[in-house]
Amino acid sequence: MKLIFVYNAHSNPIEKLIDGVHKIVSPDTYDCTLCAVTFGAFTEDSLWKSYRETSGFEMQFYYKNEFQKQFRSKWLPKYDFPVVLIEFEQSLEIFISADELKEVKDSEELIELITARSTHYL
Repeated sequence: MKLIFVYNAHSNPIEKLIDGVHKIVSPDTYDCTLCAVTFGAFTEDSLWKSYRETSGFEMQFYYKNEFQKQFRSKWLPKYDFPVVLIEFEQSLEIFISADELKEVKDSEELIELITARSTHYL
């Protein structure tokens, strides 16, 4: 089981800087709730980092443009971003949707959601 996290942001260094500023200046209008709960303006959330390093789950992280390039296929569904996918039995399924991520308030809540949902796949 592998979790694939796709941020609703681009890997371009200038866009990363703009995203960091946007999180500080106008967090309510920031489009990537996954970014907001796993990273502060410029550094990774410490609770999230600890969980990521010790959870035992294989995790991959992509910016939207990287994911679209890496997984380009005419059979790939159109996803709303951010999204957490699960690679399960050689296919990708939505593990946590963009709408669900909009409701997540902080890294603790994201960790609880991942933990609860993962029991269905173990």
